[in-house]
Amino acid sequence: MTQNGLIALHAALQAGQTIMEVYATDFSVQTKDDASPLTLADQKANDVIQTFLSPTGLPIISEETKTLEYSTRRQWSLCWMVDPLDGTKEFIKRNGEFTVNIALIEHGVPVFGVVYAPVLGDVYFTKDDGAYKYTLDPSATVPAATIWAEAQKIKKADWTAPIKVVGSRSHMNADTEAYVRDLGQQHQTEVVSKGSSLKFCLVAEGSAHVYPRFAPTMEWDTAAGHAVCTHAGLQVLNQETGAALVYNKENLLNPYFLVCP
Repeated sequence: MTQNGLIALHAALQAGQTIMEVYATDFSVQTKDDASPLTLADQKANDVIQTFLSPTGLPIISEETKTLEYSTRRQWSLCWMVDPLDGTKEFIKRNGEFTVNIALIEHGVPVFGVVYAPVLGDVYFTKDDGAYKYTLDPSATVPAATIWAEAQKIKKADWTAPIKVVGSRSHMNADTEAYVRDLGQQHQTEVVSKGSSLKFCLVAEGSAHVYPRFAPTMEWDTAAGHAVCTHAGLQVLNQETGAALVYNKENLLNPYFLVCP
């Protein structure tokens, strides 16, 4: 796991550097078939990540790459799950709350994840013994091996008031607002807004307690953050069934879910 983890961490850092090069320009925005935005940064970051991950010999599922039929994918015991630029809307708004997401999926379970926010310099990733965070100077070049060795372990917060509920910058809706109201009848609550998979990371590092996501997401949006959260002692549960989210499904659309202790 360490070798693949280092490769993925290096890939995320290099993809982040590529994204920042585009971020510094007057980039254009296209619209994909599903009406979501696409920039040159998405495409370039995907190319960088593919270059790093392809030599591992493991198949790759990426938002920006044509996904193979399930009849082929169902045979994979291991695969990479990649979102080269999660939070493209945040990227376009230039608020810095976007990430590079890379996860390793084993039999439907995210067993490794790295989430890198290049503007903020925050890197979250997993090792066998837990979840870790390293904050670097975005203008500095820090080797992946150094980050791997020197990152600090993070863990979930104790369930004490006020209960901090993570909301989305771009996707707060009536279902989520209803959940917050219901929780507020039992506990003093506070809403913390964040973009992209950084919402997972807030809960993993103890800056928030719970993250309800009652809006559509795809597996590549959540896999890396899911891994970080479970390694920090949290659960990522299907809101309807109470079971853990699974990956590399026939339909890559996630159900509504809850990140909680």
